Formats: sequence, structure tokens, C-alpha cells
Amino acid sequence: MILPGSIVRVTNADDTYYQFEGLVQRVADGKAGVLFEGGNWDKIVTFNLSELEAVEPTTGKR
Repeated sequence: MILPGSIVRVTNADDTYYQFEGLVQRVADGKAGVLFEGGNWDKIVTFNLSELEAVEPTTGKR
């Protein structure tokens, strides 16, 4: 289930953001606003929920 705060990956191979991972900011009407952060840029992009998959967070090495 994709909820605000979830980490997701873009699964639509035709999209510019294919395989990018981001943080869901909002969900409404079958769409999700996903925040991408990278280096010196931040961007929120809206996707259909069918174009996203939830990613299980992993812990770093100690």
C-alpha cells in the first residue's frame, strides 16, 4: 500500500523518471505526488498509483 511517507520506485519504462526512487508526499484521486531529491535539486512529480511500486527501506551497514 502506498501512503504519504512511503518510499516508491517508478515502474513505467516510458517515463523520464523510470527506476528513480522518491518519497510520497500526498495521495489523492488515484495519483501520488512523489518528491525526488538529488544533489542540488528537489522536484515533486505526480504519477498514477499504477506507475509506482513500494520499496522496502534497507538499513545501512554498521
